Amino acid sequence: MKQFIIRKLISFMGRVYVLLDTQLTHETSPILNLKIDEDFRNMSRRELCAHVENRFNLEKDSFWELESTQKIRYCCQQARNMRK
Repeated sequence: MKQFIIRKLISFMGRVYVLLDTQLTHETSPILNLKIDEDFRNMSRRELCAHVENRFNLEKDSFWELESTQKIRYCCQQARNMRK
């Protein structure tokens, strides 16, 4: 029951976060000294998630619907796999 409530709260807060994030002007400078290509700098959060889904042949909205930590884990594992 506790996990259910926590997940519902995180989901609600995530939706609020996404709504607020659409109103924010993001920096276009490098991220951790990594130059970000212009097409990525101009993409919204949803467009970036759709790009990941297309790049890795995932179902529509499957990456978008993941929790933030799951997204980070997925990308870390893909990065590791690509370096091998």
